[in-house]
Amino acid sequence: MGRCLKERWGLALALATVVTGAAADGDFGHKILGTVGLDAGSQQPEGVYAGDRYIQFDADRYILGNGQTAPVNDLSVRAFANVFGVSATTRWSDEGPYYSASLAAPVAGLHLRSTTPFQEMDQVGLGDLYFEPVKLGWRLPRLDITTSFSLYAPTGQLNRKGLAQPQWSEQVSLGGTVFFDDARSLRFSALTSYNIYQRKEHIDITRGDSVQIQGGLGARVFSLFDIGVTGYGLWQVAKDEGSALPVIAYGQRERAAGLGPEIGIMIPDLRSKVTARYEWDLWSRSRLEGQVLVVSWSVLALALGESP
Repeated sequence: MGRCLKERWGLALALATVVTGAAADGDFGHKILGTVGLDAGSQQPEGVYAGDRYIQFDADRYILGNGQTAPVNDLSVRAFANVFGVSATTRWSDEGPYYSASLAAPVAGLHLRSTTPFQEMDQVGLGDLYFEPVKLGWRLPRLDITTSFSLYAPTGQLNRKGLAQPQWSEQVSLGGTVFFDDARSLRFSALTSYNIYQRKEHIDITRGDSVQIQGGLGARVFSLFDIGVTGYGLWQVAKDEGSALPVIAYGQRERAAGLGPEIGIMIPDLRSKVTARYEWDLWSRSRLEGQVLVVSWSVLALALGESP
């Protein structure tokens, strides 16, 4: 009885984590681990941008809070989101900060299978709407600093049962990029975000707040390629709460760390950039453990004052 409950709780929590996190990446949201890398702590140059991002997360095991793999047979999870968004960056004055705003909407999907306990799900629908009303940045010769506030609205059409019910969430972020040369080529970036979760809709469960760090170390080569290593970390700093929370879930706190490569290619004639990133979970607790692939494309639709 207890083992079966633990198995079902593990899958339910895994499902809730995947579904509620299927938002966007980069300037279009970064609640999913691995969705920002070498430029995590920087801001785009002045202009209006459009972009499309594809995110895919695959996992075949769930790691319990004690570090053991949950006894779930033939577990297979694939979550994906294709995101389209727009953003704009401008500067208030020559001495003032840069200001950005972004809006993005994803189409998300979830495929989940296991034999014991038996679970099966195949769904595709609209993901959570992402809105970043304010992002401020300061650009020094060898240092960028950014801070932002963003919202995730529960517009997702995926599974709306139990722990997978959607919720409003907010994200406050602070980050920066250190450049080791005058050409701003070799750099190290980091972005720290605090995620605040509201009560889930139609069920008395509130996910605990979490802190995440994403970033990377890399360089721009021949003014056309960005190559480097990126990583992430996640710590749930508050416990899950609510009268509907299963007893076995008390004290469970999500944690993870991962690492992987990134490559970006500039296409000057099209005023665009294509980036690919692939990262592995190296350590996980109370969550699915797997790999994330992010492929993004962005284009400068309108320059507003400086070249990218």
